[in-house]
Order: sequence, then C-alpha cells, then structure tokens
Amino acid sequence: MAERDRPHILVPTPPQPEPFTLAAAGGGAEKEGFIGDRRRHGRRLTHELEQAFIAPAEVPETEGTYVTFQSFPGLELALESLDPQRAGDQPELVAVRQDEREGGSVQVATVYIPDGKKEYFVKRLTDYVETARTDGVRHARLVDGIQSIRRATIRELWTDPEDLYPREAAQTFWWEVWLRRRDGNERHRFTGFAARHQLRTSEHYLGFGDRTVVLLHATADQLASAFEALDDIAELRRPHDVANLLASLPATEQADWVDDLRSRLRTADENAPVVCLLDTGIQAGHPLLVESINKSDLHVADPLWRVQPFHSHGTEMAGLALYGDLHGAIVDTQPVTLRHGLESVKILPDHGANARDLYGAIIARSVDLPEIQASDRPRVFMLAVTAPHPVYSTADPDPAEQADAGRPTSWSATIDALSFGRAIDDTDPKFTYLDRDEPRRPRLFVVSAGNIHDLDANDDHLDRSDVEPVEDPAQAWNALTVGAYSEQDDMSGAPADFAGYVPIAQRGELSPVSRTSVVFDRKKWPFKPEVVADGGNTAASPDKTGVDTPPNLALLTTRLQRPGEGFFTTTRDTSAATAQVAAIAADIQAAYPTLRPETVRALIVHSAEWTPPMSARLNAAPTMGRRVSLLRRYGMGVPDAGRALRSAADALTLIAEARIHPYERDGASNAGKVREMNLHDLPWPVQELENLGETQVRLRVTLSYFVEPNPSNRGWTGRYIYPSHGLRFATRRPEESVESFRQRINTRARQDGQRPPSLDTEQGWTFGSNQQQAPGSLHTDIWRGTAAALASKGALAVYPVAGWWKTRGTYDQSIHGVDYSLVVSIESPEVEVDLWTPVAQLVGTVIEITS
Repeated sequence: MAERDRPHILVPTPPQPEPFTLAAAGGGAEKEGFIGDRRRHGRRLTHELEQAFIAPAEVPETEGTYVTFQSFPGLELALESLDPQRAGDQPELVAVRQDEREGGSVQVATVYIPDGKKEYFVKRLTDYVETARTDGVRHARLVDGIQSIRRATIRELWTDPEDLYPREAAQTFWWEVWLRRRDGNERHRFTGFAARHQLRTSEHYLGFGDRTVVLLHATADQLASAFEALDDIAELRRPHDVANLLASLPATEQADWVDDLRSRLRTADENAPVVCLLDTGIQAGHPLLVESINKSDLHVADPLWRVQPFHSHGTEMAGLALYGDLHGAIVDTQPVTLRHGLESVKILPDHGANARDLYGAIIARSVDLPEIQASDRPRVFMLAVTAPHPVYSTADPDPAEQADAGRPTSWSATIDALSFGRAIDDTDPKFTYLDRDEPRRPRLFVVSAGNIHDLDANDDHLDRSDVEPVEDPAQAWNALTVGAYSEQDDMSGAPADFAGYVPIAQRGELSPVSRTSVVFDRKKWPFKPEVVADGGNTAASPDKTGVDTPPNLALLTTRLQRPGEGFFTTTRDTSAATAQVAAIAADIQAAYPTLRPETVRALIVHSAEWTPPMSARLNAAPTMGRRVSLLRRYGMGVPDAGRALRSAADALTLIAEARIHPYERDGASNAGKVREMNLHDLPWPVQELENLGETQVRLRVTLSYFVEPNPSNRGWTGRYIYPSHGLRFATRRPEESVESFRQRINTRARQDGQRPPSLDTEQGWTFGSNQQQAPGSLHTDIWRGTAAALASKGALAVYPVAGWWKTRGTYDQSIHGVDYSLVVSIESPEVEVDLWTPVAQLVGTVIEITS
C-alpha cells in the first residue's frame, strides 16, 4: 500500500437531479381478513365509544376526552386513521405503546378527542356497520383491527415498558410528562396545577415541534388528578439518570516528562477547531492543556456552579481529546503539532447530581454557551456522560424482552435536533425550545456508547455485551456513537498487586465494558456504535471472583491536579475511546475547513477497519443476519486518522457534498410523495481499472446525513416515524448501462409499460441490502470484486424514502432541501497502481490539506 500523502478529492460537479418514484421491491403475502360478524363487532365498538365519553361524576369538566383504542393480539391499528390532520380542532393521536399479551403483541393507542368531534369516529363506525355485509366494507382497515375502546387513564399514556411503571399508586416518583403544544400556554397550565397542589416540577423545559416536555415529582394518583383536570398531557415516560463517573487511577508518570513534551509541542492557533467537552469541567491550568484552552472558553451549565472542576473525569477526557494518543506523544522524541484546541462546558455539579431537570434541556443550553462566546469557531461536541438502561424484571436476556432498547428519549432526540441544526430559543431562561424557524446550523456530536459496570469474570464478555444495549443518549441517530475495543492484553508490565490476573479480552477484541445495539429492533433503529476505539482492557483475578483494570491495560492521560499529586493518570472504557475519536474529528475539520459535519462523521466511519479478531468473526459468519449482528457489536471497526485525512496513490477517496429535496405534494395536502433522485456521475479511473482486469479491488461507499427527530411515541410508523426523511444509495452494476441503472432505481425513468431487466441481488457487498436499506442516517458498505467490474460502477444514485415530513405538510421543509455527504473510495490492495492522479486530472483543482 502506498503512503497516504495526498488530499481527498472533493467532487466539484453537482449531481443531476431527476423526478423520482421508487421502484417497487415486490409485494408480500396478503394479510388475513377479518374473521367474525362485522356488524356485531361495529355495534359493540359504537357502544364502547359512547361509554368512553361518560365521565365519572368527580372528574372536572374539560374541553375534550382521552379515548384508548386497543388492537387484537398480533394486529396493528390503523394509526393514521386515528389522527385526522385537518384544519381546526381535530382528534389527535397522542401516544402509542405495545403490550405483550399471551396471544401476541397488542397495540394500545390513545386519542384526545375535542368536544364536538366524537362524530368523526361515530360516523366511521356507523358506515362500517351499514356496509358490513357488502363487498365494499367502509373503513374496514380502521375498524377491523380494533378490539376494544375505553376511556383512557394515565396508564395508557405510559409509553415506556410496563415493568417500569410505578407499582404503588402512592409512591412519589419523577415523571417525564410530554405536553401537547396547543396554544402556547400548556406549560403554564401544567405548572400552575402543580403549584396549586404543591407538586414539584423541573426548572428546565424542552420543546420539540408539537410537544413540550417537563418533569413532575408526584404520585400516580396525583398525576391522575392532573390528567383529569387538564387537556394537555400527551405521553408519560420515566426520566433518565446520569451514570456514575469513572474512578480516578494513580498517576504513573513524572513531572520531567511534562517539560520534555512541552519543549516539543506546537499548539493550534486560536482560530483552529476545538473539541467541546460536555462533562465535569476541565482544569485549564494543567501544563499540558493550558495553551490549548482559554479561560473564556470554560463554561458552566448552571451559573451558580463554580468553573473549576471537582471531579476528574473531564480533565482526563481533555488529555485524550487534545492529543488523541498522549502516551505516544510522551514517549516520542519528535515535535508534536496540535491542529485543534479545547472548550469545556461543565454539565454536572460538583456534589450530588443534577436536579431532575431534563438532560436534553441541559445539553441544549450547554451547546448555546460556547456558540455565543465564539460563534464562528468550528467545533466537535463530545459527550461521554450517559444514562443507564432500565433494569427489567425478567432475567431472560432475550432481545424480544428488550422492548425499550434503541427507542428515542427526550435526551437522544435533543442530540438529534441539535445535530440537524435546530436553533435554541432562550426567550425564557428556564425553557429550551429547539426552534424550527431559525436557519439550520448542523453540529457534530461524538457520544460514548456507555459502559457495563457490573462485570463478572465468569461471563463470556462478548455474549454479555451483545445483550447490553447502548446507554442514553447513544442511540441518537445523528450522533457518532463510539464503543471501545482492547488494544492491550499483555500483563508483563502490571504492578505486583495484579500478579496472576488474566486479561478478559483478546487484543483487538471488543472491550468487556462496551455496549452494543445487537438487541435493537433492526427494522426501526440504526446500528450503534458506528466505530470503536481503544478503551483499555479488564483483567480477572486469579480465582475469578473479581474484575479490575491494571494501569498497564489502561490509557495514559492528564490528571486533575491536587496538591502533592502528579500530572498523569490512567483512564479507560468508552469515555476514553470517545475522546480519541473526537480528536480525529477536530483534526479533519482543521485539514478540510469547508467540510460539513455530516462529511466529517462520514470520513471517520469510512476510515474504520476491523481488527484481525473482528474480521475473523465477520468472515466466519454463517449468515448475513449474523454478520449484521457483528456490525451492531463492532460498528465498522477502528477509525484511523491517516485514512480519514489522506488518500494514497492506490487508495483514492472522493467526497461529494450535495443537497436533495425529498418530498413534494399538491397544494396544502398532507399526502406527500417522493420528489427527486440525485444521480452522481463520479470522476472515475476507468482506464486504470480496466487495465487491472481480474485484479481484486475494493469499493467503499458511505452516505451520511442528519434527520430532524420526531420523538413523541405515536407508534413510530407511517407519518409518526422518527426521522424527518430517509435517504439511500444505490450503485450501478457492472452489466448495466447508466440508462438501465436509472430505470432499475427510478420508475419515472422508464417508458410507459417498460420493465427493467430482472437482476439478482449484486454479489460482493459485505452487508448488501441489510445495510443499504437499514434505518439510520448513516449507511455504509464495502464491495469487493474485480477491477474490470469496478470500472463501470462510477454512477451512484441517492434517493429519498419514507419520513414524517412526507405526510405532515405543515412541518415539511423539503422545499429548502436537505444536505448529505457521499464518501466513495477505491483501493487496490494487491497491486500498486496510481488511481489518484488520473481522477485529480479529471477534476482539475484538488483541495489541499490545511497544515
């Protein structure tokens, strides 16, 4: 492999947009029809609906009624029919949850029905009954799936797993209350009710589109009183606690090493990109940090907190976020040039924990502080503070029982909204609303996957990681989530106290503490982490009764200095891994200042390679499903700064940044449709590849974009799905012309009645449709084949798929377009051939790497 000494090539020619309709992938089996007497079924539901509107005598008068619709086991409700999006006051679907029953999964949907709008459902039930014995039963899709209708209680608005609902009605509990955004006064009505009844609420509030989220400290009975008195509550969830910080370990180095490194150190200038740590604060006076962070760039989420850190975690992360590999910088004798600096926002108090404010609101306000202080500075936000996954009552780790895994929360949705570029409205000092009216400002967040804290030396650590899902907010779609692998398994340098200890993970394997997304619902939630980095290793005691991390298996970093203590300590786990990846991201921003955050994320994932142990497992996977499970364990592997920053003569990387308009509609209709496809005709080393003939080469494609979240739980299907829009990529196959490729992907590119040639799924992709069609806002895959076949694959298409913008015209922002980044690389590992130069000549002007 040639030296990576050339810049990546930014494709200057924009893609060619064309009107688009997605080609059908083929139909499935017809669903089983309704079994039973439709007329009797409709009459029973009509009676149940009437009964639902009869309020108990003690319930205060309100402006509407909450009604719950329950499906038959194993069937789904017609959610969109429960939520007519018409002008004026209309029934509104507020919450959906799945309950596991003996006969199968039951869907429970709760609808708020304003006074005077009951007729919407009454008429549909009446039509259903009157046509029940005809061939054209009206509203069959809606009514057939409903098993029962009843007046709702707060239990129906609980959308977290049933096991987490408070068991005692009189138990005081923190609730995350999602309010319907009606007239702008819902928060005041709710907090006013709480004040009158002497109930505590959180100081910070969070807004998402048509929802406002607040915390309430109350019993279930007290919350039920609020539910009966107010028309504003849409959904109830549990709040998320922040996990314990990593413990400090003893210093292992001496002060003269600091002096040696400082004598070789060249820091970045004040306009350079920064890693902004959202953590416990940074000790800016540390001699290895002092020249890379200004006092004006030290912020606190709460103005009553002191700026100086008390906990060590933030300072430890700073050393890795600045240097990447601090140990390498210390032991080297060459000059060390830093290309980025640091910022800090202290998001945790020195003592105790944050009040039960929404962490999403705290993060949103914390992002605002450095952006006000230095608005034009490029930055990467790093978050290595996570919340533990809920503990389920069952001991069975069956993925089917992990119903909560991967689902959005207010915290993860805040990360997604901020990444997408939503502005922060600070009109009210205690209210944070992610404003959709301001111009978008995309942001890159690098977030840790979270750690397994209760390790057992007798566990198979890979099996354990596979059933431990990433912690909140690491499931955020737009975040770059980082897991940990173990780079060390040598105990020869361990202190005497660790004699006989045995490393748990093989070198190059997943760290024993790292969490995964193996138990996520693969049809709904993206793979996490996307990459892994060195997070140290753990070791089992000789009798396997304990697990610890000897300092020789951890990573060297900067220490929070206290009187009489040294300058260095060791750290570990997914926090340490995340800091190193954040450093790579900031260096990419320094090298290519004009690249979008979506592109920086793509380049990091694109640069990742699986270690030999990881590759061995992927190569041995007996099925594609097992291979996808390994993707959800390892991501795409370990990112490499050299690959992320530079191309080589025989390893060409192309970057295409573009914009697409996902949806369109006729007039003010909510019934949108996909609008356009972008065809990329990339500069391609055709002749050089053809000359290589049957030589094996590798093509890698990464598509990265940010979505606007829809975090309210209304089923996450149809118009309620989580992402605003989805994009996918497709590549031209060797046997296709560009025209036949267009016709295969795009129905509108065909002549009337024309059908494209029938083509089997293309061989050679590592994950194939399992990744290219999977949920998420990042799609990446690797194709291996002959150079001759690759010579004709220079045409790629990017096209839209379903998103909630498509069916919600009021919120659809397709007219403004959405950005995406396409990173494509060609490598010839077997033969050294110059693929870079002919493409550079085609492009004409190549961007240079900023030193």
